[in-house]
Amino acid sequence: MRAIRTTFVAVLLLISAVSASGAGLEEKVREHTMKNGMKLLLVERHTSPTVSAWIRFRVGSVDERSHERGIAHLLEHMLFKGTKTLGTTDYKAEKPVLDKIEETAQALMAEKRKRDKGDAAKIEELKKKLAELEAEAEKFVIKDEFFELYARNGGSSYNAFTAKDGTTYLISLPQNKLELWATIESDRMRSPVLREFYTERDVVMEERRRTYDTEPDNKLWETMLAVSFNVHPYGQPTIGWQSDIQNLTRTKAEEFYHRYYAPNNAIIAIVGDIDTDRTIAMVERYFGNIPAAVLVPPVADDEPQQQGERRVELVADARPELLIGFHKPTLPSEADYVFDVIDMLLADGRTSRLYKKLVVEKQLVTDVSTFAGPGSRYPNLFVLTATPRAPHTVAEVEAEIYAELERLKAEPPSERELQQILNKLEYEEVRQMGSNGGLARNLTEYEAVAGTWRYLVEHRQKVAKVTPQDVMRVAKTYFTRENRTVGFITQK
Repeated sequence: MRAIRTTFVAVLLLISAVSASGAGLEEKVREHTMKNGMKLLLVERHTSPTVSAWIRFRVGSVDERSHERGIAHLLEHMLFKGTKTLGTTDYKAEKPVLDKIEETAQALMAEKRKRDKGDAAKIEELKKKLAELEAEAEKFVIKDEFFELYARNGGSSYNAFTAKDGTTYLISLPQNKLELWATIESDRMRSPVLREFYTERDVVMEERRRTYDTEPDNKLWETMLAVSFNVHPYGQPTIGWQSDIQNLTRTKAEEFYHRYYAPNNAIIAIVGDIDTDRTIAMVERYFGNIPAAVLVPPVADDEPQQQGERRVELVADARPELLIGFHKPTLPSEADYVFDVIDMLLADGRTSRLYKKLVVEKQLVTDVSTFAGPGSRYPNLFVLTATPRAPHTVAEVEAEIYAELERLKAEPPSERELQQILNKLEYEEVRQMGSNGGLARNLTEYEAVAGTWRYLVEHRQKVAKVTPQDVMRVAKTYFTRENRTVGFITQK
């Protein structure tokens, strides 16, 4: 795992501003852990009267059980729906209707699961009843009240995202509105109401059809992961399979929320024009009385060692595409840092090996890249992707990539190549300090995944210790035929 890539030009534009900020990141970050276990990371930056606040929960699709697939992503949608005080005109009157909706929806799903033996008349009756109840509940709903509150008070970049390893909620706003953020977000953590659950579930099912089922590139990636991971939940899609989504219930979502969305499973980063001590006191005031939960242990499933090449073909009306994934360890394994070096050697920029060979010299592809995925908390894949340039084929490109991987095993990278990598990482460290939101993102990301935000400042030091012999050894160990999964699109 390593920091997000950047460009030389973009970094140069930030250098003067960051240099003026004074001390290094280690001296700037203030850590505070509350009694309920919530971790705060704060950085004062008085360059503009704004603040970015990110809340990262250590829960993603990797934490779902088989009957819950897709629930973390659906919950991300649902937590915008409001609380007992926001998003409703009268929660006391709304709640009995929501309870009837849940009872009816579960009865409908139970009848549908009988398949051919289900009572068609009963199904239609339950559908009608559910629609009537949802229409009744809609009368209490205040749409997008979170968004409207933030927007009226100068908020921007209000968003959320769910991945394999975590779920994040973010906002940027004027510094004098930070207490509004604390009011809203503590209320959301304490008492969310998953109203409009089944209509939103239909929205997610449509999202899945639009984003995966009809998009060959995404479908290939999803299928390749399912083939690469037979046991570990990294193989399941974050959005869930279609049948998973249609069997999710509000009851399941509420149970999942109470298991994982607790203060002792959350990291908050606040970066910007703040007074650190006052901000800590304010966050304690709003979040401090939210009770901690009994934390769920990490995923115990271990992916068995792959014993042979696996291949996935997708026939589609789309341009050819190639994915090659090799199983590899993640942090704290030292091999993860070696893979960061390999990643940059092979495909980071126009001077990288694969770009020069496949794009410039042989003109076999229009694009080539490498990355580690689909997550970083557990052993993952080192992935190479390439788009063949017509009339060249997937087979030609695949052979050239393997030749370059064999070169890694036999020829040590030059000292100049390794120094170029360190120079690029130094630029990246500057970029990570470039904006309030970017820094808040990285603090929460690395605290959650690497175990400490200090990964931001330690990463380059670790990479500097990687030797040419380390690169050759890791390449020989992991870039083997029996350890790889190949996915490709064949044009219909």
